Amino acid sequence: MNQKKLRAAVEAMLFAYAEPIGADKLAQALQMPVSSVEPVLEELRTRYAREDSGLCLLHLNTRWQLATKADFAEPVRRVLDTRRSVPLGPAAMETLTVIAYNQPVSRAFIEQVRGVDSSSSVSGLLEKGLIEEAGRLDLPGRPVAFRTTDVFLRCFGLSSLDDLPPIHSSEESGGEV
Repeated sequence: MNQKKLRAAVEAMLFAYAEPIGADKLAQALQMPVSSVEPVLEELRTRYAREDSGLCLLHLNTRWQLATKADFAEPVRRVLDTRRSVPLGPAAMETLTVIAYNQPVSRAFIEQVRGVDSSSSVSGLLEKGLIEEAGRLDLPGRPVAFRTTDVFLRCFGLSSLDDLPPIHSSEESGGEV
């Protein structure tokens, strides 16, 4: 692999991995010695240090991470916030309601209650940080369980799940249980 392709491959892996990764793992993925990858990482770090780049290559002990420069933290935060603050559609709200009132729940439970595939809604809620994985349920197949997060509480102005409105008010049921 020539130097340009090697540099491009390392850059692509750093971007896709999105977390700190060791030069050894990059070298292993490229099936090359670490001694071939380390100079490429230093070269990329120098390239990103230029004024005309919004990125930087962090060297964290023995690992490397592609990141945005601190100078651009505020606009990056704002653009990420706009992605997260997109209003929830009816399907996502319904899915979130099922999770909030019945947590922890599996995707199969959500789909049983809603009567439709909920994969997209669950993925969107995970991306927005409103729900999270809560381990695995002790059921056949050990399905992943989902629960709401502190972000959910904050977004809906709740201090705890106890603040959720009751599912059925006593007026609707005539005061009887």
